[in-house]
Amino acid sequence: MQDALVPQPPDRPLECLSVGAGRPLVLLHGFLLQPRIYLPFAELLADRAQVLIPSIFALPGRWTFDHAIGCLEATLDEMGVARVSLLGHSFGGGLELGLAARRPERIVECVFGDTLGVRERFGLANEALRHPFGILRMASPSAACAFVESVATHPQLVAAGLWGFTSHREPEIDAVVARDIPCHVLWASRDTLLDRADGREFARRLHATFTVAEAPPGYGPLDHDWMFADAPVFAAHLDRLGLYALS
Repeated sequence: MQDALVPQPPDRPLECLSVGAGRPLVLLHGFLLQPRIYLPFAELLADRAQVLIPSIFALPGRWTFDHAIGCLEATLDEMGVARVSLLGHSFGGGLELGLAARRPERIVECVFGDTLGVRERFGLANEALRHPFGILRMASPSAACAFVESVATHPQLVAAGLWGFTSHREPEIDAVVARDIPCHVLWASRDTLLDRADGREFARRLHATFTVAEAPPGYGPLDHDWMFADAPVFAAHLDRLGLYALS
């Protein structure tokens, strides 16, 4: 009850990494991760786009979905960005969908990488509990450090995870479709956390393209973390989408 009585701070800009120059592409990172994990990927696009990576869990005050979206808008305002392309990974895709539904006039296009799907009460937390060994397999030293830092510095993670588990995304999908925002869904060939069938259904309802990415020769299977673990492969698939941000 005490927390409920504490006033929520107003929406404020989030800490944000900025890499490169060009048309703005906002990358919303995954659960328990940190923006710096995606720097190698962002640097691959830096010659064509300005990649902005806000710290989506470092909110002032309590983490709520509305507060997170408001802080993302404040971040865009502070960066002087009127319209952006969005790229969401995993949990970040849920925020991407929410921002596009709420402020469609600011969104040029959306790309969802192995992101939250459409099932009721479906989210990263649920899938992760079903596939715990998938998380362990992807716990590279850099990712493990990001997990520890996130848990230590962001008490909002519990509230964020609860939202990811319980939220129902159908109204936001309908809002994005109604505004005819171009959307694409990219999926790893072997995602051990999230269900490909749910991703495919998400793409269908969103009127989005759906691409299952296969690894090139010399790579092992692409997993849920391929946006940062196999950055060149993800960047190559992103190029094939013909995005406005990278043209």
